Amino acid sequence: MATSSPAVEIEIDDRVVRVSNPDRVYFPARGETKLDLVEYYLAVSDGIVRALFERPCMLHRFPEGVSGEKVHQKRVPRGAPPWLETVRLHFPRYDRYADELCVTEPAAVVWAVQMSTVEFHPWNSRRADTESPDEWRIDLDPGPECDYARVRRVAHVVHEVLDDLGATGWPKTSGGSGLHVYVRIPPAHGFADVRRAALAFAREVERRAPEDVTTAWWRKDRDPHSLFVDYNQNARDHTIAAAYSVRGNPEGTVSTPVRWDEIDDAEPGDFTIATVPARFAEIGDLHAGIDDTVFDLAPLLAWAERDEREGDGPAVGSR
Repeated sequence: MATSSPAVEIEIDDRVVRVSNPDRVYFPARGETKLDLVEYYLAVSDGIVRALFERPCMLHRFPEGVSGEKVHQKRVPRGAPPWLETVRLHFPRYDRYADELCVTEPAAVVWAVQMSTVEFHPWNSRRADTESPDEWRIDLDPGPECDYARVRRVAHVVHEVLDDLGATGWPKTSGGSGLHVYVRIPPAHGFADVRRAALAFAREVERRAPEDVTTAWWRKDRDPHSLFVDYNQNARDHTIAAAYSVRGNPEGTVSTPVRWDEIDDAEPGDFTIATVPARFAEIGDLHAGIDDTVFDLAPLLAWAERDEREGDGPAVGSR
């Protein structure tokens, strides 16, 4: 009969978080455990807290490790420690409410890992005004037959368009086969306008790289070799893995901030819970300055109005 390993207590600042089953293998490719995952998140605590700070957060939980069932959890369960911060959200489609985790300190991240969380998926708005995003997300989503060389080419086009706009983009690997770029924006627009701006940007990238990029909404209309610039990640309550979030795969890859000049050489599979802590210790959080580079969406909303006048209306699936 299998026995579970004794729980351990982790001291983080003035908090103590009890971690049960610390030796449970979460990532079978290299045998990393639940405790290894805790130690990873502690090693990058400044970065993951910055990425999640004050944002409603969906938790992707794997109670038996990443080879087992995946649970998408919005609600913080009863019995959570009293110091844990939350934010109440309304989901109009179901007319329901949920109190979601709102990370403000490293102990909250470790508590979530104790609850078997591997991936952290925050909103692009903060709890002070959850209906007004302060983050525009550019998701480079490769098709099933799109190679990573194409992802890199499109990333450079994205950088070029951002430069033309005077916007600062903060790239990171997705932890999978794509790339994400974040841009800080003032919380002055609702989700619909941020999505319109994101679509206008995606269409401009498509114009500059028509052989590589698609903005076609339906998968059946996309060339499987192309890359979809997924503007819909800016719709309300759509989320993607945060910077420094581990992904739920056997290798324990990490969605990792990179410099623009690293994109041609960086291999997504090189960033794992085993390798990212040393990188973080050496170079720190490459997204540390993100809050200091706020871009006004007015030029993109003007592009959206132009596109709509010319017959390119809001894409199917808009909210």
